[in-house]
Amino acid sequence: MLPLSFLRAHGRLLAFGFFMCFCSSLGQTFFIALFGGEIRRSFGLSDGDFGAIYSAGTLMSAAVLVWLGRLIDRLPLAAFAAATLVGLAAMCLLMGFAGSLETAPGHMAWGAVILLPAIFGLRLFGQGLASHAAIVAMGRYFVAERGRAVSLASLGHTLGDAVLPGLVVAALAFAVWQDIWTGAGVALLILTPIVFILLKGQRERDAALTAARAARRDETLLEDWRLSAVLRDPGLWLRLPALLAPSFIFTGLIFHQVHLAETKGWALSLLAGSYVVFALAALAALMVGGLLVDRFTARRLVGFFLAPLALACLVLAVSSAPAAAPLFLGFLGISAGLAGVVLGALWAELYGVTHLGAIRAFGQAAMVFSSGLAPAFMGILVDQGIAMESIAAGSILYCLAATALARLAEAPRRAMGTG
Repeated sequence: MLPLSFLRAHGRLLAFGFFMCFCSSLGQTFFIALFGGEIRRSFGLSDGDFGAIYSAGTLMSAAVLVWLGRLIDRLPLAAFAAATLVGLAAMCLLMGFAGSLETAPGHMAWGAVILLPAIFGLRLFGQGLASHAAIVAMGRYFVAERGRAVSLASLGHTLGDAVLPGLVVAALAFAVWQDIWTGAGVALLILTPIVFILLKGQRERDAALTAARAARRDETLLEDWRLSAVLRDPGLWLRLPALLAPSFIFTGLIFHQVHLAETKGWALSLLAGSYVVFALAALAALMVGGLLVDRFTARRLVGFFLAPLALACLVLAVSSAPAAAPLFLGFLGISAGLAGVVLGALWAELYGVTHLGAIRAFGQAAMVFSSGLAPAFMGILVDQGIAMESIAAGSILYCLAATALARLAEAPRRAMGTG
């Protein structure tokens, strides 16, 4: 574990990462999906209609994230983070406004039109840029403790997973869904100044980083990797299938969890209750994963970190017993926690921190893009009559193939220029 002196010295920065990860929950699939039924009823949308809007907004956000994400390399961290939270707050308010049109003439048409940019903005500023700001900061300002710093920041994601669903369900008992989104937007605006408090002394931190980078310039070329050089690295493309596997498989299976429960004969209450196992497993994996990354490095773990995801799919493929539900979500939780730490530290290890924002923005956009495709792709398979067991078996084969490619990437790499 990290010593108390380290936590005292870097507590504000770690708290910043935690805070941004928690705020990103407002743009995560699990949070938006909590309002899916209310949104569909308000605007007369079918499951397919809402799914199409959600996928379109997610894919659009992935395209813009590549461009906006690199601004963190040029702007002060506090300014980037504050602008991100203001943007996220604006999208929450827009979502509430779209719902408030329910009583206006032609509300279904206008609401659906506003819904797409609202989903786009929530995914961009929430899942995309808020998480991006947190993980880039952890990767850039920590070296020996990078894995544990990423794991501590990522606890903000875990807290959001654990507490927000219950709060939303409770709030829906006495408030309309539009007011909840409006309240979330107002709360974010009020909390945004916390960023400047947590990042007090950031100029000194940046100056120390610049000095350390200059001192290491003659020892390594990693600090000089630009995105253009990264895109020419064969190792990137060998690792990419493994890096995309968690977002694609996890999102696809969770998005179709109602169909999964029906085909397995599970009560929805069993599946919902099993998310406690998911949260506990993710928490344990985050903490252990940070230690493993600092001990063995993230680049070495890429060749192994899909094992829990493959085991989760194996449970689905071979069992329909009630006990399989918590076991499935437990392995998914381990996969989510481990993936969060490994992917959070990997880019800095491979390519340095000078252009970390641009490089990680590319990786994050690729993962957001894959998460946007997964629901539609698996939905098509379901519509064609392919069983969830077969989809799970195919996912296992994908994990094995992706792992083999990632292991190939660990062959000795040639030093590359800046590109």
